[in-house]
Amino acid sequence: MASPFLAIDIGNTRLKWALYDGAHPGAALQASGAEFLDHIERLADGPWADLPAPGSMLGCVVAGDTLRRRAEEQIVERFDCTPRWVVSSAAEAGIVNGYDHPTRLGADRFVAMIGARHRMLAQGPARPMVVVLIGTAVTVEAIDASGKFLGGLILPGHGIMLRALESGTAGLHVPTGEVREFPTNTSDALTSGGTYAIAGAVERMVQHVRSHCGEEPACFMTGGAGWKMAPVMNGHFELVESLIMDGLLVIARERAAA
Repeated sequence: MASPFLAIDIGNTRLKWALYDGAHPGAALQASGAEFLDHIERLADGPWADLPAPGSMLGCVVAGDTLRRRAEEQIVERFDCTPRWVVSSAAEAGIVNGYDHPTRLGADRFVAMIGARHRMLAQGPARPMVVVLIGTAVTVEAIDASGKFLGGLILPGHGIMLRALESGTAGLHVPTGEVREFPTNTSDALTSGGTYAIAGAVERMVQHVRSHCGEEPACFMTGGAGWKMAPVMNGHFELVESLIMDGLLVIARERAAA
């Protein structure tokens, strides 16, 4: 019988975790949750207190070594399990890393591309992809049909855009507005401006991939604020809540097989 598998994604704002009944794609989700980074020390005695012990874990972290060590302390305190973390490499699990310095690519971006490619291949023949992570920052990745990562964009998320405008412009401390085609108040103008800025960058990358690869890409979107963006996107974007966790499951299976 397979032992449980713990997947962890430490982003810029929160630590997300998920416990599965095995370390392979399609494993059943047993429990999941998220903690703000200030509250990592609550995990062992809080959400993890009654979990069955995982036989293995794998995670990705973009928030730095200090937060990684804080998470490791909770893992070791609660479980008899060696913490393992994904570091972007030249190639893994069907993705060839085209970054100038492959190890400098954010691990969350690398893992999300792996999860997206596995999902795309499960749906049909290989196609190019555009993979979008909507979080504190927004990343937009281009991958060709062979799995080669062509390159990607990084831009500020909604919150960073609004804080930048508030700090750089007098009198812009206003509540969050709605996305409108023709905003007629400052709150809606700010929210709509940020949303359409992200949408425009994504749509430009879709155009680049379509032109470069000569076919329509499969488009995937994930991240905590993905649901805000999906309604305003042109074309079909599959909104996948667990794309990074999916990628960690793929990597765990591939590494076990190797």
